[in-house]
Amino acid sequence: MPAASVVRVALQICLFAFSALSVSGVQKLTISPDRGSTVFFSNKIRGSACVVCADQGRSRQCGASVRLSDAGAASLEFNCSSPQDVFSVYILRFIKCTTKLCDGIVLIESPGSLPLSDFDRTFTWNLTAASSTVPVFRIDFTKTGLRQIEPSGSCPDKHTYTLEAFQTSGQVAIGTYCRDGAVRGAQVQNQGRFSLKVPAKQKLQAALFPVSVGEKIKSLARIQVVLPEGTSSSELLSPNYPDSLPDDAVMEWDFWVAAKHTAAVRFMNYTQPRCRKSRAAMEYLTAGRGATVLEPAARQATQIQGNFSLTLSNCDMDRKRAYSPGLSVHFQVSALRTSFPVQCSVDLTKKKGLSLNIEKTTADSDCEMQMDSVPRGKISVPAGQRARLSFQDCHPEDLLVIARQIIECPELRGCSSPFALTVPDLRNCPPAPLSSMTWTLRPPLHGTVEMWPSASTGGGLRQSLPEQRCNDSAILKISEDDGTSVGHFCPQGPVQKMQINSNVTVVVSRSGSKELVASQSLLNARFKEEIFERYIFTVSPKKGVTTRLATPSWPAGMKPYSTVAWIVSVPAKMEASIEFANASRPKCGNRHTNIGVRGLSSPEEIYSRREDEATSDVLVYETFYLNMSNCMPESGQFSVISQITLQKNKNLILTIVLSVVAVLCVLTIAILAVVCVVIRKKKKTMLNHQVSIYNPNGASFLPGPNGFPKSREDNESHVYASIEDELVYTHLLRKGDEDMEVYGEVDTYQPFTGPTADPPGPPHSTGGDAEHVNVGVYQSYKPQSQQAPPLPNRPASHGPPMVDNELYGTEIHGEADGSSSHHSEEAVRGPRLDPEGGD
Repeated sequence: MPAASVVRVALQICLFAFSALSVSGVQKLTISPDRGSTVFFSNKIRGSACVVCADQGRSRQCGASVRLSDAGAASLEFNCSSPQDVFSVYILRFIKCTTKLCDGIVLIESPGSLPLSDFDRTFTWNLTAASSTVPVFRIDFTKTGLRQIEPSGSCPDKHTYTLEAFQTSGQVAIGTYCRDGAVRGAQVQNQGRFSLKVPAKQKLQAALFPVSVGEKIKSLARIQVVLPEGTSSSELLSPNYPDSLPDDAVMEWDFWVAAKHTAAVRFMNYTQPRCRKSRAAMEYLTAGRGATVLEPAARQATQIQGNFSLTLSNCDMDRKRAYSPGLSVHFQVSALRTSFPVQCSVDLTKKKGLSLNIEKTTADSDCEMQMDSVPRGKISVPAGQRARLSFQDCHPEDLLVIARQIIECPELRGCSSPFALTVPDLRNCPPAPLSSMTWTLRPPLHGTVEMWPSASTGGGLRQSLPEQRCNDSAILKISEDDGTSVGHFCPQGPVQKMQINSNVTVVVSRSGSKELVASQSLLNARFKEEIFERYIFTVSPKKGVTTRLATPSWPAGMKPYSTVAWIVSVPAKMEASIEFANASRPKCGNRHTNIGVRGLSSPEEIYSRREDEATSDVLVYETFYLNMSNCMPESGQFSVISQITLQKNKNLILTIVLSVVAVLCVLTIAILAVVCVVIRKKKKTMLNHQVSIYNPNGASFLPGPNGFPKSREDNESHVYASIEDELVYTHLLRKGDEDMEVYGEVDTYQPFTGPTADPPGPPHSTGGDAEHVNVGVYQSYKPQSQQAPPLPNRPASHGPPMVDNELYGTEIHGEADGSSSHHSEEAVRGPRLDPEGGD
């Protein structure tokens, strides 16, 4: 073959000169892309500051990614010390097929150490069928063979192959593959892509995949599968799995079955589409027998003799429905020699307490079994024994394989060390996968079985309950030795540990189509001292995820008088909301049922309910015990599902808010106090202004520190510090005596309305005369040392003299009824009326 027609990918594409320098954190690299290839360096870490610069010929490019063609040697410079941790390398080659031939092959070689082996590498071949008559290309995998895996799977040698088809409707992933399998070739219409992904520092394994012009097909792709002689099985997936096959798309598989062998197809998993037109179907075509069409939900073909093809056709799907997953299929094709027995040996001497049972799933099966050359309808290999087994015309789906192991502890001192519950490796014999594995754990008298999940379970277990079903590869059914169920559990959940005060049976079985993984450890266990409760579970809920915990034996009731406790972890600054759903309460004949909640640091219960009391939600702010106990029921049963949700501690938030509000209030009060003090001082200053007081005796004085001169001893109730002129003299502005009589009682001091007698004389100096003074009547101020000066003469235009007015008059005009002069001060003065606008 001419050298130009060979795609020398590997890293021969980038062969020849190579130099790497590390100067001040800068790395340099020199490569020479092969003719017809393109090399990309792309930064795989978003936000990374590492940049690559490439000099090729006269051009220079720098950035997070660069593209190099086959124009000659290129010098690369990275501004970081470890570019292999930041950049990925993509090497692209194009292959075009005409009517007769294709201009290249897929060649992978690794001639020694290459400059790009420290990088993640992806080799890609874009293939195009340019012929208008047969637009199909074919890739041959005969030399290595490929094995299909799920897109998220990985290969033992870290070499992952991917085949894609480019259709008018878009890109379709035909499958993801590893080396060494039954897939020997693939044909794709129009355009496609074949790629190999190899991680950094992984040595590239050489491979050769010829590319040629294919045959005319009506499907988007056709996969060739060769089933080897003897007992074998291969798993295959529909395109785009686990997503749907495109609308109206067709996919084909051709199976080559060895002579004197029969094949069978079994669906491991599938989703059924909602169709608007036509329907999804599986069509089997066998030479000499015609075609058989089955729906994906039906039992698929078995006992197929000779080569056959399988066609998967999709319909025009209705994807607008709320739940319409589309069409996806995961199926297994198995083959075995007919009329020739399959022999194998079982050795159970190395696994203490392990026994094996094999039986047929259906009585009318053609499967024939022998143990030590003796025909058996059911095979039982006891613990500690060896046996030679023979199977003739037995398909994997015809056999039910169950392994059991008894682990017992006669005395606690000799068996308190932890041990793992591990699935035994029985892949070589019998010719069928393990259906279930059972462990029986028997603690000593007054002992307890303690179990916790291993690392392979994702750090915890969860119960299989309504709205929380298990769909994992393994389901653990835990029960007591008498058959009383504790619960069904699966990996990845909040249950961290469980303690059961009795003999325990643990059964792990396949979930759906997934097989049990040999040598997988699901649980760790040990024997310990007896506990007070019958069951104790340690639980660590996750924030924002509702944890559902069911009582043992749910939905059946707990055993009479049995007790269960959950130790629920609540992180700091969090609170747990507990809701009791699906509670079934019995009628008790003896004692009572109880649901109790107690904080880890508190000796008293914060919540307690009997069977005759309604349950309510509970909030707990610390790690707590959730305890339940049953009575002796007369009727009914005791079962409860508790729902626990972690959330931020609202009381803590309220405390913070109240603290902030309290601080603000203190600051506000302090500010108001300062403002009040300032206003009070200012007001006091304003109130202390000097007001002159008229003295009819002619001696004016100012109020102040000296005080008022007193006319009688220690009695100042009738003395006024200041008199508002507006209140005193307003009525004098009225014209006429009639106006004064009408308005005299408004905003003025009211005169004494007693009898009209002679005005009292000046106060006497003797104490005995003081009690005859008229209290409450204004007295003219006359100091003892002098008489009041005469009043000044006033013109007539000024109105009556001030001595004649109602406030300062020397004569008091009373009313005709002659009321007593010993009225109280309020009666003498009369009510004081506030001025307009006053308070």
